[in-house]
Amino acid sequence: MTKKILLVCAGGFSTSMLVEKMKEAAKKKELVVSIDACGESSLESYLPADVIMLGPQMGHAEEDVQEKVGGNIPVTVIDMMDYGMMDGEKVLATAMKMIGA
Repeated sequence: MTKKILLVCAGGFSTSMLVEKMKEAAKKKELVVSIDACGESSLESYLPADVIMLGPQMGHAEEDVQEKVGGNIPVTVIDMMDYGMMDGEKVLATAMKMIGA
């Protein structure tokens, strides 16, 4: 079954490059995942998801997002170093660990 990973940032733009890196890493590992990026304002139109990962600049909104999704979906803030380095492999590994896959 496809696992859905959603990256959320202020506008949805800065995370799109990271999404591509994560997709490359998933392809190498032969993982069946769907990875999308969106801005916080359009979050609800991308649900449901198996995990929501916030860009570091969105860390302040972690509780709000958790409330918005009703606590049924794990929410985390992407590590600033991994985000800055656009380390798709590490961010993907974190997502998969949170999903329990």
